[in-house]
Amino acid sequence: MTQVDVLLGLQWGDEGKGKIVDVLSPQYDLIARFQGGPNAGHTLEFDGKKFVLNTIPSGIFNEKTMNLIGNGVVIDPIILKRELDNLKAAGHDPVAKGKLVIARKAHLILPSHQVLDAANEHKMGKDKIGSTLKGIGPTYMDKTGRNGLRVGDTTLPDFKDRYNKLVEKHKEILAHYDFEYDLTEKEAAFFEAIEFIKSIPHVDSEHYVNGFLKEGKTVLAEGAQGTLLDVDFGSYPFVTSSNTTTAGACTGLGIAPNKVGHVYGIFKAYCTRVGGGPFPTELDNEIGENLRQVGHEFGATTGRARRCGWIDLPALKYAIMLNGVTELIMMKADVLDGFDTIYACTHYEHNGETIDYMPYDIISVKPTPVLKAIEGWKTDVTKVNKVAEIPAKLADYIAFLEKELEVPVKYLSVGPDRVQTLELN
Repeated sequence: MTQVDVLLGLQWGDEGKGKIVDVLSPQYDLIARFQGGPNAGHTLEFDGKKFVLNTIPSGIFNEKTMNLIGNGVVIDPIILKRELDNLKAAGHDPVAKGKLVIARKAHLILPSHQVLDAANEHKMGKDKIGSTLKGIGPTYMDKTGRNGLRVGDTTLPDFKDRYNKLVEKHKEILAHYDFEYDLTEKEAAFFEAIEFIKSIPHVDSEHYVNGFLKEGKTVLAEGAQGTLLDVDFGSYPFVTSSNTTTAGACTGLGIAPNKVGHVYGIFKAYCTRVGGGPFPTELDNEIGENLRQVGHEFGATTGRARRCGWIDLPALKYAIMLNGVTELIMMKADVLDGFDTIYACTHYEHNGETIDYMPYDIISVKPTPVLKAIEGWKTDVTKVNKVAEIPAKLADYIAFLEKELEVPVKYLSVGPDRVQTLELN
């Protein structure tokens, strides 16, 4: 029996997972998203075109690969329908080709979940989490509170009654907020989208994925967000509402831990973060703005400007440990092309100590990064298409990271297009 390989982010999300899943998808029979919701924005570029996927797995453009939206994902039917409509208009129709299935146990995002999300952020004011306002958090709250609606419920005769019951609960909560809302327009679109997703095959993801393994087929689990946003192990409370780590692939698809094979950990050659929360290596200055502009660091889903900073090795070591990473993938090396000197955070000064790990509290007591200067390569690497053409100083940077992180860098990305990806070993 084969195993499930896992691909996930090691930072605060936006590492470039979509591009790499697209690159790797010809090697796999099934790509399965295992957590998160439409707050994810996986960007893929090829043949002069750019696509942003929010819910659909990033293997959707490979003709032979099946794609599963797993039970750990929360689905906004309106956004999923729009996403599929846009793909169809661009000449890609995974529904017609039978290349997309949805887990029955995946939970649904209701319009009232989005209102709850917005009302809560409004109430928190300057202390807000930085939610994308997609209703993700309230949906996961209903899931763990055992009130949620699932994809499989849409085929039941009393689905509308179940929907109304949950919305009434939400309205009772909203009565305690000073927040105006109107669900009429969104509800009409919601039920139209529900009818649409009924046309997509629903499966029990645990049987579906294990069936692929039993037949000796290859499976890649695709994560969303990043390890440092994990609800248990991230920079709580400035986190997402799901488990973004390898463990989340087990619960988000229904696979046993001993079925996990390779774990690909993706990271940028520097670091970014969206929304509030701690960011030890943040550069709130001209250098950070330069990284933002050169790296086009604006949210694929929200358009929000990303906070930018130097690479954080204590945080990366932490993420590698949590996920059992076997291979690393370094993204956006080209963004650093113009720097004479780049820096890597090797330790933190925290509570009077010098440490090389991420401590429990990095919010009330902010760690000061200890930075190591590294000579830049001052070369345009976007045209590099052979390993032998990699500038020596970039090769030195990769070797430095491999030594510090004790995991090999398997792939290097030197641009946004799928062809701008080098396999190093």
